[in-house]
Amino acid sequence: MPQSDLLEALKALEMALHQPDVRHDSSQVAALLHDNFMEFGCSGAIYHKPDIMTLLAEEAPVRLYSQDYALKLLADGLALLTYRSAQWAAAGEQLERHSLRSSIWRRTAGQWQMVFHQGTPTEPFAPTTGA
Repeated sequence: MPQSDLLEALKALEMALHQPDVRHDSSQVAALLHDNFMEFGCSGAIYHKPDIMTLLAEEAPVRLYSQDYALKLLADGLALLTYRSAQWAAAGEQLERHSLRSSIWRRTAGQWQMVFHQGTPTEPFAPTTGA
């Protein structure tokens, strides 16, 4: 698969995890996260797959925004996806909680799954689109 196609495929998987209907569906989250998944959250907390599944199932719906996706192949079947994200404020007019994000995706049995994710708080950035 060309790298540009892989970028679009992994971006779509990542963005699926931004959608409230996916975040609240434990079977979809379970399929997207590797069993050995680990996250370093923006808060500094460390989470594993069961923690994330519980947190997302109980989470109030949020609207997330992301941009500036980039991909780096680490090895065959292993890729690093980086991007910027923020959350739309309740009024939906302003972004808040800006962060840099990185995810490591592994292809297992022909399916891409996230094995690691990290969020790092950052200064606000200007969105490139209104979506």
